[in-house]
Amino acid sequence: MGRWEPNARGRLAQAAMTLYAEQGFEQTTAAEIARRAGLTERTFFRHFADKREVLFYGTEPMRDLMLRAVADAPSGAPALDTVGLILRAAGTILQEDPALTRARHQIVSANAELRERELVKLDQIAAGIAAVLRERGVAEPTASLAAETGIAVYKVAFARWISEPGHPDLPHIIQESMADLRGLLTGHLPSPA
Repeated sequence: MGRWEPNARGRLAQAAMTLYAEQGFEQTTAAEIARRAGLTERTFFRHFADKREVLFYGTEPMRDLMLRAVADAPSGAPALDTVGLILRAAGTILQEDPALTRARHQIVSANAELRERELVKLDQIAAGIAAVLRERGVAEPTASLAAETGIAVYKVAFARWISEPGHPDLPHIIQESMADLRGLLTGHLPSPA
């Protein structure tokens, strides 16, 4: 494949994921990623600020989808219902390529710096959710509480989805987890199976 062929970003991301899995994140260089993708190191840095960014660059499409989910939420919907819609929309994107999502999770989980960056990303998402809730008229501290609680629910649901490779429906697990939260808050938890 030549340097001029399309989808350089996707090819670099695929090469990076392969190398991270083969030899580890720390041992992989940007030059190796570019070489594996059949591109130059300069091309790598045109698309990514650093090798960590390969794992975090898909935030914009997810943010846009989440904002559309908010726009589609019925006006006057309770804040947690709106947060649930937002998180299920995010889950839809993540389950499009479960193998890639799980591989990314393994790479991030194995590196303290990447785990920290993941937490920063989740914090930014919570701040964005709180902002859109405030725009919908949800007062503080309710907007921030709903957003932060939603991220906690998402983390629990995502961990469950990751641990159940045969379960394809992350949005459904998020919905179940939101129902579990409501049960926890009202004292009406389902009986253990």
